Amino acid sequence: MCGIVGLYSKSPAVQEHLGAHLASMLVQMADRGPDSAGLAVYGEPVDGSKLSLRLAAGADWHSIEGQMREALGIVSAVFATPEQVVVTVDAAPAEARSYMTERFGGLVTLVSVGRAIELYKEAVHPSDFIASFGVEKMSGSHGLGHTRMATESKITTDGSHPFSTGDDLCLVHNGSLSNHNQLRRMLRKEGIHFQTENDSEVAAGYLTWRMREGATLEQALEGCLEDLDGFFTFAVGTFDGFAVLRDPIACKPAVMAETDDWVAMASEYRALAVLPGAADARVWEPEPGRVYSWSAVTA
Repeated sequence: MCGIVGLYSKSPAVQEHLGAHLASMLVQMADRGPDSAGLAVYGEPVDGSKLSLRLAAGADWHSIEGQMREALGIVSAVFATPEQVVVTVDAAPAEARSYMTERFGGLVTLVSVGRAIELYKEAVHPSDFIASFGVEKMSGSHGLGHTRMATESKITTDGSHPFSTGDDLCLVHNGSLSNHNQLRRMLRKEGIHFQTENDSEVAAGYLTWRMREGATLEQALEGCLEDLDGFFTFAVGTFDGFAVLRDPIACKPAVMAETDDWVAMASEYRALAVLPGAADARVWEPEPGRVYSWSAVTA
C-alpha cells in the first residue's frame, strides 16, 4: 500500500509555503499508510552541512553537542521533537558523515546529511506526525513525503521513509524489491552503509553508489530498470532536483501534475487536488519505465 507525495516549487510563493502544501498532501495519503510518516524538505543551503539526527533514549545531548562542536563546529541546533534535531555545522557533508558514523554508534541515528536536506520521520499516524513536527511552518525548494503501511516489516521509526544514503539524496518507495539482499551485499562491498533491512533503503543506496561513480540522477534511475527486480514507484530528491520512476509493469499507482508554479506527484490524485491551481494543472499518469525529472536548470 503506502502513499507517496512529492512537490517541486517553481515560484517563491510555493517555496514559502512548501511545508503547508506537503502537509495537506500527506493528510490525503493517511489511509494508504497509517503506521508511520516521514518528510524530507530541501531548505536554504548552508556552507557546511546539515545533519538530521535522532537521539536514542537516554542519550546525553549536552555531551554529544560538546564533542560535535569541537570536531565539526556547530553553528545551530534546532529540535523538531525532544528526540529529533537538525544540526548545522561548519564541516563538509563527507567529514560530518564520517565523524558521526564512527563516533556515536547507537547513541545517535544519522538520518540525513547534506547542504540543504532536512529529514524527519516517526512511527505515528501522519496527522500526529504533522502536528508534532510543525510541518506547516517549513519552507524550501522541494520535498518528498511518505505514509507507510508496514506489510513486510516491523513498524519502527528506522524503517520509515524517506531513506537517505548519500549527501542530499533521499528516496521514497511504494512497492517491493525481490533482489534487495543480493544488492545490499554488493553495495556494502562498495562502501554503502545501511541502517535497516528495508528494501527501500537498498534502492536509495543503489542510487548513491551509481551517482558516486559518475552517473547523473537520470542515468542512475535508468540503471534501476536493469538492476532492480520487483515492482516500484520511486520519488527521489537531490540537492537541486526531483525525479520519479515507475517500473516497466507499473502496478503501483502514481499520478503527476504541473503548473507554472509547481510540479507534483502522488499515489492518488486527491493529494494533488489540494494544491493551489490544481484545477488548471496538466495532469498525467507517468509512463512505465520512463524517468521524469526536474531541477533548477530544467524547471
